[in-house]
Amino acid sequence: MTSSPHRPQVLPFGNLDDASAGELSDIDLLHRISVALINEQDRFELYGKIVEAAVAITGSQFGTMQLLCPADDPSGHGGELQLLAHRGLPPEAVGFWQWVSPRAFSSCTLALKFGQRAIVPDFEEWDEIAGTPDLAAFRSAGIRSAQTTPLLSRSGKLLGMISNHWSEPHEPSDRDLRMLDIVARQAADILDRTIAEETLRQLNETLEVRVEERSRELMASEDQVRQLQKMEAIGQLTGGVAHDFNNLLTIIRSSAELLSRRELPRDKQKKYIDAIAETADRAAKLTSQLLAFARRQALKPEVFNAATKVGSVADMLRTVVGSRVDLVVDPICASCFVEVDASQFETALVNMAVNARDAMNGEGRITIAIEAAGSVPARRGHAAAKGDFVKVSVTDTGSGMASDQLERIFEPFFTTKEVGKGTGLGLSQVYGFTKQSGGEIDVDSRLGEGTTFSLYLPRTKAPNAVDALLPIEKFAAAEASILIVEDNDQVGEFASHLLGDMGFMTRRAANAREAIVILEREHDLIDIVFSDVIMPGMDGVELGRQVRRRWPELTVVLTSGYSHVLADDARHGFALLHKPYSVDELSRVLRDARQSRGR
Repeated sequence: MTSSPHRPQVLPFGNLDDASAGELSDIDLLHRISVALINEQDRFELYGKIVEAAVAITGSQFGTMQLLCPADDPSGHGGELQLLAHRGLPPEAVGFWQWVSPRAFSSCTLALKFGQRAIVPDFEEWDEIAGTPDLAAFRSAGIRSAQTTPLLSRSGKLLGMISNHWSEPHEPSDRDLRMLDIVARQAADILDRTIAEETLRQLNETLEVRVEERSRELMASEDQVRQLQKMEAIGQLTGGVAHDFNNLLTIIRSSAELLSRRELPRDKQKKYIDAIAETADRAAKLTSQLLAFARRQALKPEVFNAATKVGSVADMLRTVVGSRVDLVVDPICASCFVEVDASQFETALVNMAVNARDAMNGEGRITIAIEAAGSVPARRGHAAAKGDFVKVSVTDTGSGMASDQLERIFEPFFTTKEVGKGTGLGLSQVYGFTKQSGGEIDVDSRLGEGTTFSLYLPRTKAPNAVDALLPIEKFAAAEASILIVEDNDQVGEFASHLLGDMGFMTRRAANAREAIVILEREHDLIDIVFSDVIMPGMDGVELGRQVRRRWPELTVVLTSGYSHVLADDARHGFALLHKPYSVDELSRVLRDARQSRGR
């Protein structure tokens, strides 16, 4: 094969046609090519200049540049070569080589398969291509010979290739091949960088979309985690309630069975009756703690001096914590008034004091401080909050708690005490009472240094002086008629018998609407409406408001064991009797309600 003499081409690498000697040296040509490739910013123009450089070096009639399409490309051409630039090819040849399959018989295919230079001096003499469509395509394009140089990244990855084609049999010289290798290395470096930049640009364009998708995925995952945590908490809650109530029911049921024995002596009968009553009180306290944690306890807010209240229960607290504990009350703010449920406030103090005593193993120092606070500090992921608060803090000198325990300290039934030493509901009651009262709670604890629980309750103005309460007159039940509104037949029947035994005349209604029908006919024969709160349709609070609006002379007393209505509307203005209630409590509430109505 003969090599055609090298002729510099008039191509865009400086004013080559102005060269005085008619030819540039190889060094000058490579320099101009290098500058042109480096300075090109448009990637498609870059592809064209790479082809022009190959044509300028070899003096070939045709030139092409193809890039390898990634195997995972969504176009369906993964693993094929795409024609991105050419010089001199006729239109029919451009269409034929737009995509080159690895099955094609050409120098491109050889380079694609082996990642190295491929030379075909004469397609007419190449046995492998004889009789294939590829040979006909070469003939149609006027191509007789070809040479392909692969474009390899520095890591050895095949990016694509540069091909030169001649219309006559041709075999490139060693000089041409050396220069093509130099240009190919530089072009591969630039292409590698360009591809990386293009990939980065595409990633940036889709970044917002991907961030939104990822955010949605994370939110969905967080929702699943929260749901699992809720289910776990519900499982712990129901398990703890079942355990404690089964213990209480065991006492009640066993005592009831023993009471049914006629031969049981009177003193033992009293013993089991007392056991039932005490156990019922413990069950009521347990449900009260649960409702306080859930912020569904019906509170009875009243205005009082927090320092005075703490001082009044201090002696009782000293009895609770024991003689080996030094309990100190520090009324820094001697006139700090709050408007909360006094009974629940006292219960919270007891629960915190007992928790402090147990943390010190029954020996140490507990300090209860009452002071004014202008803000609530940041705590457990919550930002600080400004306001006017009364801060009641209980500090012990116990062993302190680890951070993982602090995260769960207010969970119902979570306790670090031994089995049988506590229900894990004391601090839950404190948390629920504080939050339902519009306050906040903070915990500061260090291992070996003790713990401080701080309640931040909204501060209020001191109440005006009130007149002394009038003496309570003796309540004459026989003079009063009561309308009992209760949707539960068993409870309604029991209340009717109980009030009847107390001397009242009773009527019953199964719901609020039925009660209104009775009142419309006989309101002048009824003195008191005694209604449950939670009923189908109209609830007891709304019934009470209608009664007060239409028949203001009637007394309304509400009763409930649990009600979100009462929890959300603590200032409904009606006398309230909590279930379960005793005969004495029922008599007192009815008497006080009648007294307040001036009857």
